[in-house]
Formats: sequence, C-alpha cells, structure tokens
Amino acid sequence: QVQLVESGGGLVQSGGSLTLSCAASGSIFSINDMYWYRQDPGNQRELVAQITRGGSTNYADSVKGRFTISRDNAKNTVRLQMNSLKPEDTAVYYCRAVVVTTARSQYIFWGQGTQVTVSS
Repeated sequence: QVQLVESGGGLVQSGGSLTLSCAASGSIFSINDMYWYRQDPGNQRELVAQITRGGSTNYADSVKGRFTISRDNAKNTVRLQMNSLKPEDTAVYYCRAVVVTTARSQYIFWGQGTQVTVSS
C-alpha cells in the first residue's frame, strides 16, 4: 500500500555529519506530518524531529542546533541532516509519516530503520 524506505545511515566519527533520507511510495494522495525517531537497545523509541506539510519543525532538545529536518512534498521525501554527531546519537533511526492514501483514508506508516553509529 505505502512504503517508507530510509537510507544514509552508517558509521561516523564523533563530530562528523550524516544525512538520512526517507522516500515514501505507493498509494499516496498526500502526506501530512513527517518525523524521524530513534531507538537504541534498552531504550524506548524517541522523537528526534518533526516537520509539518507546511514546513514547521520541532526538535528534541538533545539535537537542537545540530540536526535539521526538511522535506520535498513533490517527491514525498524527508531528510535529516545531522551535524556535530556524538556517540550518544548512536541508534536505529526510523522515518514515520502520516499519509492520506488514494482512498482518502489516513494512516501512520513507519520505515524499516537505518543504523547510525557514532564512534568516539
């Protein structure tokens, strides 16, 4: 029906940068809010950043000033630019989207996750 596919994770040294991308495809009429979450072993999944269809953003305090979320509504994509990475940013990062399908029903979809590892 609708798929979210993340890319861009990997291994980076402390202080480095990575850009995550998430592409949505399938029976999409429109996408409302889009999000990035992360989860490391033993902890709950936490919200990292949120962006509305109009471009308003919200960030977790731990990433403010270091991460930037952006989206391309025409391409149904969302990106997370991560700068000044710290070892505590290590986690699996998940894309989440509130999608209105072509049947005009609204659902929440998640991507499969992409690993980000920051070495000290």
